[in-house]
Amino acid sequence: MATIKDVAKKAGVSISVVSKTFNNYSDVSEETRQRILEIAKDLDYSPNIVAKNLSSKKQLTFGLISSGVLNNNEKDNNAFDIFKGVYKAVSESPYELSIYLIDSLSQKQQSYLQYCRERNIGGAILQGIRTDDPYYKELIDTNVPCVVLDIMTETENGLIGSVSIDNARAGRDIAGFLLKNGHRDIVVVAGTRETYVNSERLKGVQQAYREAGLELEENHIVYADFSEQQAFAAAKKRLKFHKPTAFLCFSDLMAFGVMKAIAEAGFSVPEDISVTGFDDLVFSSYTQPALTTIQQDFVEIGRKSAKLLQELKEGKQGQQHLYVEHQLIERQSVRKLK
Repeated sequence: MATIKDVAKKAGVSISVVSKTFNNYSDVSEETRQRILEIAKDLDYSPNIVAKNLSSKKQLTFGLISSGVLNNNEKDNNAFDIFKGVYKAVSESPYELSIYLIDSLSQKQQSYLQYCRERNIGGAILQGIRTDDPYYKELIDTNVPCVVLDIMTETENGLIGSVSIDNARAGRDIAGFLLKNGHRDIVVVAGTRETYVNSERLKGVQQAYREAGLELEENHIVYADFSEQQAFAAAKKRLKFHKPTAFLCFSDLMAFGVMKAIAEAGFSVPEDISVTGFDDLVFSSYTQPALTTIQQDFVEIGRKSAKLLQELKEGKQGQQHLYVEHQLIERQSVRKLK
């Protein structure tokens, strides 16, 4: 395999001139540049990006660190859409992109900070990370610029940003939709208690109830960890002693599980029980009936997170939280009550 020394020797120039050519320095003549590039092509030589970053004073790699994606339900395409958005933005910038897919086992083997240091990563986007993650605080408290998705975080160094939809307003929108359609006996199928998005969506639902002069009772909230299987089990258990007019689910996956439990209990959606979701997965428009839900633009969330990270890295922007617009998608899974 050809090295930079081989290219320099054949071109009759120093190694530093070859390095300057590949780093687009202006003090290399166009004639010399073209000769070096032709020789490099003939020798099948290409610069090592990792070595290039390590030798550079400026870190040119961003890391997308995604937790839990390997364990995701096959119906959940959110992570892939975020990848697309991040990749699109990074490809239009001077930065490279390194993707780190992790689960609980790999987190025990290598921390986020260790991963960033080994690859000379200049900034990181954190997806699917929980605030109680043992390595989360370690990374955001360093001087590595970070953008976290679906968590609002503040640090003293001003190098942290976050991107999400306005989850509280979205929760208010979907709950308000059910209430305006006459539903009062609603069971909220929440996700994981410890997550930021869950608490924000719940705040929004409670606000919608207050605006309607009502109060959401604690015994009308069940937690299903954003899992289709757990939502199915929770709804099946609930339907043995209580038939609500609607289930308000904090994810489409949980709505799928609830719809299955309703069918197995001998009821129909929406004739007997209405169901709403959250996310607008691809499968949500193909369920029978099609699912009413909150649509998130995950590609745009990914794109904005990469743009914000670049601004933080280059000192063009201070710590901030960016919202991406959401939309209430009305389909056929909600019945209007008299």
